[in-house]
Amino acid sequence: MKPKAAKNYHRFTHAAMGTVFEIKISHDDYQYAKFASTEAFRLLDTLEQYLSRFIANSDISRISNLEIGEWTKVSVETYECLMQCVDMYRLSAGVFDVSIGALYDCWLDEKKRLKSPTPDEIAEAKEHVGLHKLSFDATQFRVGMSGGPVHLDLGGFGKGYALDKMAELLTEWELTSFVLNGGQSSMLFRQPPAGEAGWDITLSDPFNDYQPMRELRLHNVAIAGSGLQKGRHIIDPRSGEPLQNHRATWALAPTAAFADGLSTTFMILEYEKIKAICATMPQYKAIILDDGAGRLEERLQVYGDI
Repeated sequence: MKPKAAKNYHRFTHAAMGTVFEIKISHDDYQYAKFASTEAFRLLDTLEQYLSRFIANSDISRISNLEIGEWTKVSVETYECLMQCVDMYRLSAGVFDVSIGALYDCWLDEKKRLKSPTPDEIAEAKEHVGLHKLSFDATQFRVGMSGGPVHLDLGGFGKGYALDKMAELLTEWELTSFVLNGGQSSMLFRQPPAGEAGWDITLSDPFNDYQPMRELRLHNVAIAGSGLQKGRHIIDPRSGEPLQNHRATWALAPTAAFADGLSTTFMILEYEKIKAICATMPQYKAIILDDGAGRLEERLQVYGDI
């Protein structure tokens, strides 16, 4: 996803969570926008310390290292993020599952290349997957291991959650016109610059040399994409195997975390189930692009009013 140039904004960038985050703020005072962005990036760094599975003593790493029956206390932010993951898990009927770490370890080597596990190895890994194998204590912000044990990998959901929290902070600074970008795959939009109808972005066709495919004008919404880069593997927790379909998906939602979760979910679900989600919950919208040699109109499915 590529944002188009807009007028009258200040741009700030920061490396975190294995990518580059970008903030664009439309405001008369550059220094004020800069100070607010600095605070937002400081919050981002704190969230990475909580949510990264690559940091040895992060909340997520401590949860993944629990034995069955053990508990650990986590930050309020980690607990909130995991509760949203549980909501996404239920909405997707278990298709979106951040406890899928064991299956990733089963299928991918250290360089993220596919391995060839045996059926027994896949079955064993599946025994260690399922958010229902965690327990939650909201009174003390504790997480317990009640089955598995499972290994957590928040993936894009963590980036989306970070964008949502950064947006909350900027709003506390009384900023209303901004866009947040988490590595081009996740974006959150608030009000556009004065005189503009929205923030313009271009969606590109990853199966056709990233040719421009569709232009959107967005505000007060988040969008996330999946299947946009080669070499990224998504595993279906139902089968325990990597996806065989070739599609790219974009999801629009009120929050960046749910846009991230839905874009992954839409990679896995059958079209009728995607259509049903968007029909019963119109705050969620989907754009699905199939690989193939047909015309763009034949390969493109849109669910919801976009």
